[in-house]
Amino acid sequence: MKIYRLHKTQKLPISVDDAWTFLSNPANLKIITPDYMGFNILSGADRPMFAGQIIQYIVTPVLGIKTTWVTEITHCINREYFVDEQRFGPYALWHHKHFIKKIDGGVEMEDIIDYKMPMGMLGQCVHPFLVKPKLENIFNYRMAKLEALFGTYKR
Repeated sequence: MKIYRLHKTQKLPISVDDAWTFLSNPANLKIITPDYMGFNILSGADRPMFAGQIIQYIVTPVLGIKTTWVTEITHCINREYFVDEQRFGPYALWHHKHFIKKIDGGVEMEDIIDYKMPMGMLGQCVHPFLVKPKLENIFNYRMAKLEALFGTYKR
């Protein structure tokens, strides 16, 4: 059983309050997700984020195949961090930690995603050339979009 990790950090010239307000609103995930993912929230984004919240999406991660993805916000500390875990979806395991901390002139945001491919060895075989590059692309898009929305950190 191989568990992979994607780790990204980004600094933005905004306050912790502004970062938290944007990132903790599930509806904003569509804004920072590439259009080709066909991301659409079906339910669960009608309240501010809280532990126990269930959010259901439709995504098109690979080959135009629509997939239902259900996540649960398992941990949430206001203005510090939240964790979303896949309950149903394309991965055998998806555990995504989002941290926000104040730094001089803005915030540092950190994403740590631990995930496991489905389909055993076949999933592990396609990971390096299909899944890993796609996840890198999605998170690089997210970082560029956040910078376009909030500006470039200059310290």
